[in-house]
Order: sequence, then structure tokens, then C-alpha cells
Amino acid sequence: MTLTYSSYLRLPELLELQQPRSTPAEHDEMLFIVIHQVYELWFKLVLHETEKVNRGFEANDLYGAIATWKRLRTILKTLVSQIDILETMTPMSFSSFRDRLDTASGFQSFQFREMEFAFGHKRPQAAAAIPDEAGERAVAERRLPEPSVMDYFYRFLSRRGLRVPAELLTRDLTRPNQAHEGLQDELLRAYAEQPELVILFELMTDFDEGFQEWRYRHIKLVERTIGAKKGTGGSAGVEYLKRSLWQPMFPDLWAIRHRM
Repeated sequence: MTLTYSSYLRLPELLELQQPRSTPAEHDEMLFIVIHQVYELWFKLVLHETEKVNRGFEANDLYGAIATWKRLRTILKTLVSQIDILETMTPMSFSSFRDRLDTASGFQSFQFREMEFAFGHKRPQAAAAIPDEAGERAVAERRLPEPSVMDYFYRFLSRRGLRVPAELLTRDLTRPNQAHEGLQDELLRAYAEQPELVILFELMTDFDEGFQEWRYRHIKLVERTIGAKKGTGGSAGVEYLKRSLWQPMFPDLWAIRHRM
């Protein structure tokens, strides 16, 4: 059988996955489904590229890591820009099919939790809301005891001659990232003595800023669409999302800014 564009991308199967639940189908439900499916594909790519970052750090491949962080930063910019498309949907349009979502909620995205855990924002309770009927909760939870990007980063910095505090190199991997003054001192020294690392640090900060920007834009999208209503699936809606805002993935890279 000849390989074609359609068969390589499995387009017939892909284009059958958008199935509105409203009857007759509300126009904007297709938009809602497509955007969220696309988000999940981007999440899959972020996780894929994260594994490459970790391999680069482990191999002491600075320039390979820099190239991957550039890609990750660009993906985050795309995630943010897609919110502009969702914001063309009015609250009335969303209300016309919202009840068809039933107990489904973005709060249940196991790939998003995987992303958070992979970057070190680990909270075992965050996985509890993921339905486990298809093993999705287990997929997210397996990231909890694994090294995060920051753990690979610590080891990378140690190989580059930075005096990474021993407690960071032997820390409990199930715990979230925490700022550490000893590491901040070494990062400042690297800014002054290893300018090639500055490119990496700034790209990681760009990515972190992009993640926080995505959280903020997502909150404002939800707020303008459903206001203070509870989220689907029983989540707390906007109030829950606000609790996660302004929590950086890489706190040490932010904490040193006032010392430069």
C-alpha cells in the first residue's frame, strides 16, 4: 500500500474524533472540542520534548538543551495564542452546550498533570481528580517519584562546576521544587563566570513565564465565559485556578533577579 499524506497522519481516524454531544449540534461545540484536542496534542509534544531536555542535561549537552528549550518556549507561546480563538466564543454560546459536558472537566487532564509533575510542580492530591477507569490517573502518578526537570538541571549544573547543595542532589523526588539560597548563590556566580549558561537560564525563565502567562489567560478565559460558576465535573472553577497562579516552576531563577 502506497504511503500518502493522509495515511501517514491517519487523517480519516483523526477527523472522526470530533463528535459534538448536543442535538442538534450547537455550532461552537465543534470549536470547543477541536481546541481542547489540539491542546492535548501540544501537551503530548511538551512531554516528548521534556524527555529530550532531560537527556541533554544528563549528557552535559548545553547546546542541545538550549535548542530544546527554544522549542518548548515557542510551544508555550502557541498555547497562549490559542486562547484568543476560544475567546471568540461568547458565554451564551458556551452555555448552549455546557450541560453536555456532564462530569467532564479540563481539571481531569492527565497529560496536564504529567506536565506539571515533570517540571517539578508535584502535588499527589492533584492526581486524585483524574478518572482511573482507563489508567489515566496511574499515568500521571508515575511521574511523582521520577526526577523532575529540575533534578536533571541540578546534576547538570554540578557537572558544569557549580557547587549545588548536597540536599538538592539527594532530595525527596516526590516533593515539589523549592527555592534554595545556596543554589541561588551559585546561579549568580554562573551568570558572572559562565556566560554560555546565561542563554539556558534565560530560556528556562522564558518558558516559566510562558507557563504562568498561560495560567493567567486560562483563568481570564474561564472567568469571562462562566464567571463565578462552579466548573464542570464539580471543580471550584475560577477560584481553584487562581490558587495556582504566580507559582513559578523554577523559583531560584526568579529569586536572583533583584541581586543582579
